[in-house]
Amino acid sequence: MDHPRWILPVFLALGMLSISSSAIFVRLCDDAPPVVIAAARLGIATLILVPGLTLARGPSLRRIPRRLWPHILLGGAMLAAHFFFWMTSLRHTSVLSSVVIVTTNPIFVGIGSLVFFGERARRNLVLGIALAAAGGALITLAGGPAPDPARASGSTVYGNLLSLLGALTASGYLLIGRRVRADVDNLSYMLGVYGVAALILCAAAVAQGASFTAYRPITYLYFLLLAVAPQLIGHGSLNYALRHLSATLVAICILAEPVGASLLAYLILGESADRWQAAGAALILGGIFLAGRADAAPRPKNIEPDPRSD
Repeated sequence: MDHPRWILPVFLALGMLSISSSAIFVRLCDDAPPVVIAAARLGIATLILVPGLTLARGPSLRRIPRRLWPHILLGGAMLAAHFFFWMTSLRHTSVLSSVVIVTTNPIFVGIGSLVFFGERARRNLVLGIALAAAGGALITLAGGPAPDPARASGSTVYGNLLSLLGALTASGYLLIGRRVRADVDNLSYMLGVYGVAALILCAAAVAQGASFTAYRPITYLYFLLLAVAPQLIGHGSLNYALRHLSATLVAICILAEPVGASLLAYLILGESADRWQAAGAALILGGIFLAGRADAAPRPKNIEPDPRSD
């Protein structure tokens, strides 16, 4: 089906704006612990997907082969860990550092593809890893005050490490998805892993003694916006673009997220980066760009581009 030429740019712009807002909404939910924010985001997204999937596909979940459910459970666990680590990192480091570091997951996906799928190492991937490592070291050495001294020490290193764990777990989620989505449609897979992740995060919140009530009314609005904007609209727009553009081109567009998130952080939160943090971020983005170019093999059309994506 042909679409007007302006449709794709609009969808990509909408997707990037929605995803870039994720870190801002998390920061604005400052009266709720990260585990509750993550559980609310995925829980609400799951509840919205249920009627949509039922109307669009019928009982699709019943057609998921039983042999793939362990993969979906593991994928959900990885997704839950990703959001927990990344959202917690935003309490200890800047939006720029957190979002740039968590966006390095294409590099770890490339490494995992070498290890688990036997894909050939490409020069661009090696160069991308080197650039990203240099940028990460520069951001860490630059330091800077924690965004919330009441919740963290003066160092941002802990937050940067949490963001790195978020990138690693997001990579595990994507690698598992590469196997499962060859046999399962995208909406069914999304509902499965979102639901599993939401249940895990709810259980973790209960285990920590966290409450899902008594927050400011505006916080619940931010929960809803997190589920609708970055989780559903953001990922959905990029997935639509993947049907009409190469995965490499869409991956390059995703590099706009740290830029958009940093701009929103400056306008809304009054947060800015020093020149060394900006230089480190530029090196990491260059590394991600090279790693994305290394992953030029054809991929299934219904692949959700990036959960962190955040």
